[in-house]
Amino acid sequence: MKVKPFTALLLAMSAAAVIPTSWAQSPPGAGNAERYIPQLANIMTAAQLQHLKLWSAGTAHNWPLAAYELQQLRESLVEAALLYRGIPVSNVTTLASSISVMTEAIDRKDPERFAKEFAELTKGCNTCHRSMDRAFIVLRTPAEQPFSNQAFQPKSKP
Repeated sequence: MKVKPFTALLLAMSAAAVIPTSWAQSPPGAGNAERYIPQLANIMTAAQLQHLKLWSAGTAHNWPLAAYELQQLRESLVEAALLYRGIPVSNVTTLASSISVMTEAIDRKDPERFAKEFAELTKGCNTCHRSMDRAFIVLRTPAEQPFSNQAFQPKSKP
């Protein structure tokens, strides 16, 4: 089976994002000095995947999955802010407001508002990148669905 370059990149990014985060859980008896701190790039790669999966779930009207992915994204951003003090607090609070409004759109199961707020959330991510001298990292609304191994359509109730 031949893997498309975009799919291969996503697989590599997924491994980079998931494996170190799981290692962050210290083994029993490990002292604080032995704790693994994930690299900011790993946290942000996880956030990028959560951003993409949030869009996929929301456009499929799978609101429970969209809520879950938004929560995962929120936790990644909080983790980044707590572990990396160089991130201005204003960047986190600006995104927190956007996430809160996005939560309302998901709770109301409103696809039009979801799309609008997703665009605002994405804009907030890019504003943060620019403020951190990382303007070369630009997120956008996904144009295709690269996850062929996950169903985003909500399950019908039996």
